[in-house]
Amino acid sequence: MSELIVKPAANPEADGTILTVTPESAGWEYVGFQVAKLVAGEKLSRESGDQELCVVLLSGLANVSTREHTWENIGKRMSVFEKIPPYSVYVSTSDQIEVTALTELEIAICVAPGKGTYPSRLIAPEDVGVEGRGYGNLERHIHNILPEQKEADSLLVVEVFTPDGHWSSYPPHKHDRDALPDESLLEETYYFRVQPEQGFAIQRVYTDDRSVDETLAVKNGEVVLVPNGYHPVGAPPGYEVYYLNVMAGPTRTWKFHNDPDHEWLFKK
Repeated sequence: MSELIVKPAANPEADGTILTVTPESAGWEYVGFQVAKLVAGEKLSRESGDQELCVVLLSGLANVSTREHTWENIGKRMSVFEKIPPYSVYVSTSDQIEVTALTELEIAICVAPGKGTYPSRLIAPEDVGVEGRGYGNLERHIHNILPEQKEADSLLVVEVFTPDGHWSSYPPHKHDRDALPDESLLEETYYFRVQPEQGFAIQRVYTDDRSVDETLAVKNGEVVLVPNGYHPVGAPPGYEVYYLNVMAGPTRTWKFHNDPDHEWLFKK
């Protein structure tokens, strides 16, 4: 199996965590990512320390609290494929978060270095930017949970719905050079869900010199690591593909470079 794919654990940890990516495990500097699944009544807590967190309620209802705030009975969708924006909580440095599941609950914990610049806050569905992107079989649906226009020190968080038979993160682009204003260096994780669950997504990760050139069949619940290179995604006919992107790097801005071989598609 490719080292770029991280699979969920067969047996969850005591707090429901089923998947963990750390900078150390990924071999990079900035992005951490976890997924946890809880049943009603179970709790999960995290200390932020010198990191900032964005905790996304992927599905289910929960009570969530930080040191200074409590939000009760939040959550709106029972499946990511309802395609309505989620509730999320931004957690600043030197804070903590506790999540109590009110129903079956799946959460994503997005992690990157923080400076404590901004206070912890709720990101409600109405705070999430919704947009369509692309045309024809390049069309996809975007939820901008924590884009660069919203307050955070490092994290960029977005979710994407790719209809069956469509492509996204396409035409291929990359963001692996700290070369602003032309391109920013951003590590990235893709957390995939597929409907129906027995399906798969296709993701290619490749560099200009082809020192990295992998084509991945990604199953429901897996994560793909994108340390560098172009990284388009395809949804096979009959299967809808969802992914949650987490990005972070030395500068919090998304400036990407298109693969010159395929940039002509923008001119259609």
